[in-house]
Amino acid sequence: MKLIRLIIMAIFLTPATTPAQTDIRLHIVATSDIHGNYLPYDYINRRPCEGGLSRVQTYVSALRRDKGADKVILLDNGDILQGQPAAYYYNFVDTGTPHLCARALNRMGYDAATVGNHDVETGHGVYDRWTAECGFPVLAANVTSTATGQPYWQPYTVVERGGLRVAVLGLLTPSIPQWLPEVLWSGMRFEDLVTSARLWVDRIRREERPDIIVGLLHSGVGSPLGAAPMQENAALAVAQQVEGLDLVVCGHDHREAVLTAENAATGRKVPVLNPGANGMKIVVAEVCVTRKDGRITAKDITGRTEDISALTPDADFVEAFRTDHEAIGRYTSEVIGHNSTPLSTRPAYFGPSAFVDLIHTLQLEVSGADISFCAPLSFDAQIPAGDIRVSDMFNLYRYENQLYVMRLTGEEIRRYLEYSYWLWTRQMNGPGDRLIRLRPDAAKLEEGWQRLRNPAYNFDSAAGLRYTVDVTKPKGEKIHILSLADGRPFVPEASYRVAVNSYRGGGGGELLTKGAGIPKDSLEARIERRTDRDLRHYLIEHIRRLKDIPPQPRHEWKFVPEDWARAAAQRDSLLLFR
Repeated sequence: MKLIRLIIMAIFLTPATTPAQTDIRLHIVATSDIHGNYLPYDYINRRPCEGGLSRVQTYVSALRRDKGADKVILLDNGDILQGQPAAYYYNFVDTGTPHLCARALNRMGYDAATVGNHDVETGHGVYDRWTAECGFPVLAANVTSTATGQPYWQPYTVVERGGLRVAVLGLLTPSIPQWLPEVLWSGMRFEDLVTSARLWVDRIRREERPDIIVGLLHSGVGSPLGAAPMQENAALAVAQQVEGLDLVVCGHDHREAVLTAENAATGRKVPVLNPGANGMKIVVAEVCVTRKDGRITAKDITGRTEDISALTPDADFVEAFRTDHEAIGRYTSEVIGHNSTPLSTRPAYFGPSAFVDLIHTLQLEVSGADISFCAPLSFDAQIPAGDIRVSDMFNLYRYENQLYVMRLTGEEIRRYLEYSYWLWTRQMNGPGDRLIRLRPDAAKLEEGWQRLRNPAYNFDSAAGLRYTVDVTKPKGEKIHILSLADGRPFVPEASYRVAVNSYRGGGGGELLTKGAGIPKDSLEARIERRTDRDLRHYLIEHIRRLKDIPPQPRHEWKFVPEDWARAAAQRDSLLLFR
């Protein structure tokens, strides 16, 4: 009896046990739009630079030491294979050595990467090789192989880290067919971001049962609900409309963002983070998952961007790629010619410029076309007087576009120019008005290119024509074409051979479609000729032949009234390039 009483007392006096509860913490670090900035050197301007992968390595190494390697996930969000000559060199010059980008990312221990539109622009030969060389999954769930009906790249991956299963879903902006010739993305079909994300998140939840789902979107922030199908920038729309995502990392538009979207189905807050470009900043998301009796009872995810631009580059990383640095340096420092006066893109916004007209002249000579269209492809680039090197060509021509010759009527050419100058210029009602179309908040924005209402790479002028642009006129009435450059009459009903880059020829910027009025599905039939190599290659060869170039504007067009335009140019230049 005494024993029974002791047992009963022990039961009541023993403290109740609390069900096991644990908090698991992870850090997710993400880069985006690195654009060839692998090493701490600017091969275009031939000087050390800020940002880049060498500084990402510094940050991530310290974080792994502090938190533990099993508590850090490292992701990239695309547009990494085009920009600096370090990318171009391994894309097209030294194609036998494994790509520097793949070797760098492998060394850093990336867990996954998404493909960007500028990665696709390098062509199958480059991105297929790079994908095979990456020691981690390369993702793009909304890019389907037309041959198999399955995703061309792996759609998602599951990373197990710190006791958590983290699914990473990759998505790519679907607008590529509007920008790039089909030869670069042949065998692919691009799906809507929201639709594709919804399909794959449902599948991931059902088949993988992850603890966290990350959307890794090479797409800009965009607007939330009501996103149009196949929208270029749709990160907010995906976060708000797709149930099940815990975090969205975005990019593509080079605009830093730390936002929160409320999911329409659950009311949960989803962080939407964009680190900007060139490895100047990174995304850092802190994840805390509470697990009780094997079940997740709470998730807390906060995010920020971290400025790493001035960190000391990782010494071991830099040393590991010293041979690459030397090879790229030899290539980019080669002298190919000489110019007697400095070249700058700045005058190109206010009239004919030597910078843009050098490209016009090359396009006309290489193509044999009657007329050339092109825009300043670098917002604010300078090439000093003196020796011209291969590196300068990356300032002069930023992208790996091919050259097309297309057939357009005179009236289509006029409408094309009307649309371009409408994107570019305002209708001035008095001499004190602005000439350039700027954003309403332009004065508050940090970067000059952000102050423009529309991208400068869509500000096409023409060569081979003599014309005026009347800044007092509204859209559709600005352009008055006087003649062809050689004095022959310009006939609206006649057919002309027009030189354009492949971005424009594929419908990029909508100057041929919305502007000239040519249906998108008719553009291919208008193309008479394509070059085999990119325009930068032809620029290099052109300058090698000339040896000495006296860069001068062609002076084939002008803004009128000239006094109004001249005064407005002075005012606008102070704001654009302050």
